Amino acid sequence: MPLIFSPRLRTACSRLWLAATLVWLLSACNPKPAEQAASAPGTAQAVSVTRPQMREMTRQITVSGPVSAVEEMQLGVELSGLRVTALHVDAGQAVRRGQLLLTLDARMLDAELAQAEAALREAEAAAALARSHFARGENLARDQYISAMQLDELRAARTQGEARLGTARAARNTAALRRSFAELRAPADGIISKRLVQPGQVVMAGSELLRLIKHGQLEWRAELPASLLGQVNVGDVIHLTTPDGSALQGRVRAVSPGVDAATRTGTVFADLPAGLLQSRTLQAGSYLEGRIDSGIQKLLAVPADAVLLRDGFPAVFVLDGDAVARLQRIETGERADGFVEVKSGLAAGAQVVLEGAGFLTDGDKVRVLPASADAAHNQKPGQ
Repeated sequence: MPLIFSPRLRTACSRLWLAATLVWLLSACNPKPAEQAASAPGTAQAVSVTRPQMREMTRQITVSGPVSAVEEMQLGVELSGLRVTALHVDAGQAVRRGQLLLTLDARMLDAELAQAEAALREAEAAAALARSHFARGENLARDQYISAMQLDELRAARTQGEARLGTARAARNTAALRRSFAELRAPADGIISKRLVQPGQVVMAGSELLRLIKHGQLEWRAELPASLLGQVNVGDVIHLTTPDGSALQGRVRAVSPGVDAATRTGTVFADLPAGLLQSRTLQAGSYLEGRIDSGIQKLLAVPADAVLLRDGFPAVFVLDGDAVARLQRIETGERADGFVEVKSGLAAGAQVVLEGAGFLTDGDKVRVLPASADAAHNQKPGQ
């Protein structure tokens, strides 16, 4: 005889089957109590710790500034109204001291010089004749063939002849000097940095025609506020990066003794290696960023691996007690040899998480490795 189940009984059986299935699934997913106990110690992150140390670090000042010529000479002529007949150099050309750079139309000057030389020869002849007359007069006066007054007149004529000779010689020298002004020559070795004249142009006295960078020597200049200017000394090393990315070193030559009243800044002048302009490694007017090594100082520092960037700010994890890591924001400074200066935000005796810091969040439990704990304990604060 077949069994007949009532609807209520069938519903109860279905519920019982669902409950048994749920219990089986939960037992399969959840670890056993023994496994939970075994995994409990693993919730604490194993880390190593260190303490901040006082280290000798190079103090660096980062600032940008232009590259300029140490001495740029503005060249012109001392004559007005003359035409340029020849231009012998162009911008970027290296020149030697005394080299001919520019020539003016000197025909009028040549005529003046020839006239002055003719006058000089005339004065020389007159002076020689006067000297001869006076010499003969002395002999005649000795034998009393002429009077003393006549001898005095001969002496005066000789003196006048000598004076006219001096005047003529000075006029000749002046004409020769003016003639030399028609040729512009390089006053020193260097490189022509700018040409402001064309052949055929009529020039005026004192107008700038060419620019010369003396010896091709460049320097780097930087404006620093008064608070930083006092930290820079003559001889400090400067590290620069050229536009093509190569490194370049300079050395501070001078520091301005005062600051500008309006900007409250002073200037640092740094010499650059010779030959940069000639090799086209660097050009005057380039703007470079530089780091000035302003001396070695003892600074509080931590290993760079312990410093993290959280929310855009540098921070470290500091042990709160023995088992909790707390995130501590700090202010950093210089970086050298794998260490970072700590300006503020960290006590000298704090235990700072080193290895494992990148996997922590604020308030995590940690387990300090014994070796690092002993090292941090034996390290005196401030060492």
